[in-house]
Amino acid sequence: MFAYIRRRIIHMIPLLIGITFFSFLIIQMAPGDFFDQLKLNPQISRVTLEKMRQEFGLDKPWVVQYFHWLKNILKLDFGYSFTYHVPVFDLVKERAWNTFVLAFLSMIFIWLLAIPMGVVSAVKKNTISDKLLSILAFLGMSIPSFFLAFIFIFIAAKTGWLPIGGVVSLDHDNLSVFGKTIDYLRHIIIPISVLVVGGLAGLMRLMRANMLEVLRSQYITTARAKGLPEYLVVYKHALRNAINPLVTIFGYEISGLLSGAALIETVTSWPGLGRLMLDAVFSQDLYLVMGSLVMSAVLLLIGNLIADILLLIVDPRIRQ
Repeated sequence: MFAYIRRRIIHMIPLLIGITFFSFLIIQMAPGDFFDQLKLNPQISRVTLEKMRQEFGLDKPWVVQYFHWLKNILKLDFGYSFTYHVPVFDLVKERAWNTFVLAFLSMIFIWLLAIPMGVVSAVKKNTISDKLLSILAFLGMSIPSFFLAFIFIFIAAKTGWLPIGGVVSLDHDNLSVFGKTIDYLRHIIIPISVLVVGGLAGLMRLMRANMLEVLRSQYITTARAKGLPEYLVVYKHALRNAINPLVTIFGYEISGLLSGAALIETVTSWPGLGRLMLDAVFSQDLYLVMGSLVMSAVLLLIGNLIADILLLIVDPRIRQ
């Protein structure tokens, strides 16, 4: 197991280099750069702009720029943000944590709810419980996440039950430790709820389909014929095999949450990595885009590694 994890981590290095290389190339294909936008400001001379471009190495060929950036990355120097006027690493570190908390908590709630809902829906097939859960799943799959976020924000604004944006309140520093925790949790409820509703529906339907297929298997019929209690048949024999395909998509679920979080962060004013990258792309803040991309790629690769490790734990046949 440890040798496998070590090999996977080593394989991440060339993969990250490939991701950053092609991303850097695509960004360079866009016309102009950040300093071209400053030409519209009459207070900044062309000479000053050229000096600034030379200072950040933007006057060199893109290949030279990339390897210079890559060399600095090894020293944890992600460059300087032209827009925010701060080191990229400090900015990305804070935003990446906000996105990670949002995605991680959403993933926990999605799996804790989707698995039992899918099992109940499969075991109670064609009953009222199954139909109600299916209706809820179809509603969750059909409503766009940004529209659902607007609905939650509208309800929060009308009732005043929850904040409508941001991470903390203005008086957050004056609160006690318990008060700060409650304040943070109240701000995160809306973005997490939107992500959970969107991700819950598809995973529940997939779990239901897998469970129905396993329950029709011959070994399940044999287990029932031997007189085993139904809860042992369902939760010990059927569930373990039905959940395997879901474990394999765990890493891709993290990718979907990260991409979905970018839109939700924008709608709910949550200062995360997705919203930061979107602003950086629009402003052509090169080093900020690359820094955000590296953090997103690392989270995605770690998610895929965790999914493979969980699959090895759940299914001993893969270890052999």
